[in-house]
Amino acid sequence: MALAGCSWLLLSAAFLSTGAEISITPEPDQPAEGDNVTLAVRGLSGELLAYSWYAGPTLSLAYLVSSYIVSTGDETPGPAHTGREAVRPDGSLDIQGALPGHSGTYILQTLNRQLQTEVGYGHLRVYEILAQPEVIANSTELVERRDTLRLLCSSPSPAEVRWFFNGEALPIALRLGLSPDGRVLTRHGIRREEAGAYQCEVSNPVSVSRSEPINLNVYFGPERVAILQDSTTLTGCTIKVDFNASLTLWCVSRSCPEPEYVWAFNGRALKNGQDHLNISSMTAAQEGTYTCIAKNPKTLLSGSASVVVKLTAAVVAMSIVPVPTKPTEGQDVTLTVQGYPKDLLVYAWYRGPASEPNRLLSQLPSGNWIAGPAHTGREVGFANCSLLVQKVNLTDAGRYTLKTVTLQGKTETLELELQVAPLE
Repeated sequence: MALAGCSWLLLSAAFLSTGAEISITPEPDQPAEGDNVTLAVRGLSGELLAYSWYAGPTLSLAYLVSSYIVSTGDETPGPAHTGREAVRPDGSLDIQGALPGHSGTYILQTLNRQLQTEVGYGHLRVYEILAQPEVIANSTELVERRDTLRLLCSSPSPAEVRWFFNGEALPIALRLGLSPDGRVLTRHGIRREEAGAYQCEVSNPVSVSRSEPINLNVYFGPERVAILQDSTTLTGCTIKVDFNASLTLWCVSRSCPEPEYVWAFNGRALKNGQDHLNISSMTAAQEGTYTCIAKNPKTLLSGSASVVVKLTAAVVAMSIVPVPTKPTEGQDVTLTVQGYPKDLLVYAWYRGPASEPNRLLSQLPSGNWIAGPAHTGREVGFANCSLLVQKVNLTDAGRYTLKTVTLQGKTETLELELQVAPLE
């Protein structure tokens, strides 16, 4: 029986039956674009005359890819033929260099010698080699807690989407929102810790592609504005400076970007736009209130801190005077200290050089004194740093050393040679 062209298709409608035995399987099962694909057919039965392949949901002439006559091997392309398809003698369909457009439902219709037809259904998905996606941001410069971040992973192809932050997989916490398709990332009230590099990655079974990073800046502050002395020492409300001494005040804050600085002295702006202010030679004219104002040009917020700078009071040179000047054996002698520092923290007396084995006694900040290794039981300390030595003897003569430490950490050391007269 000879079949010409597609005339047998017109007869098939009267004898159409659904053959559940026919199976169509793509090989490979997850082809990438450009792969050669075979829609392998299994379960054919009987002596067949012809095959017809359709690329579409129905047996419509518009979807006809190709018809094949088994006895002659003649193949006739249909309207849906792309130039890449070829029917095998076993009924399978080869697609050379398959494209994503070849994806969809395929139907094989067979015709046997009794002019009966059977059909089998299969599905082909050809995956694209994904192009590099691009992250598009509503803005890369945002203000903390004020602005909303929206990032779009732009890719022309359907794919799974993953997000990365500073090279690591992005944790999906409650404060980060993803759209149902994963392509839009939203953060309301952005925070500083979310500044950094964002990337998105698209993937399908045959391809993975990650975007270039997009860097996000989150501006905040200024916060915790403070004035430091000499860049490291925290100041209190008042700084005392010696006459003619130098002083550097530093303005620090937590801010992004670095703020702009304005200094004021007693409410009057100074011509200084730096983060520090130098006072080269302290005089009474420099006494007053110094204020630093930090302004963030991005957040439009500002903060300030102030400190009072004063001259230290005139200090009388410290000295030690023994009373009596030259005691006699058996007498008490007081080593009287004149001009001791008013901001005294601690002091210590030594019998000889200022070393621990020679320490007679020390006074604590509480005002109490404690005995040292060289204490003989006859020495008593006073709040004004003076030392009483009771019932001196000739061995008490010699060097005595006083060491003082002020609240500002200033240390001063004085020495005295005590003379003791023998009994006649």
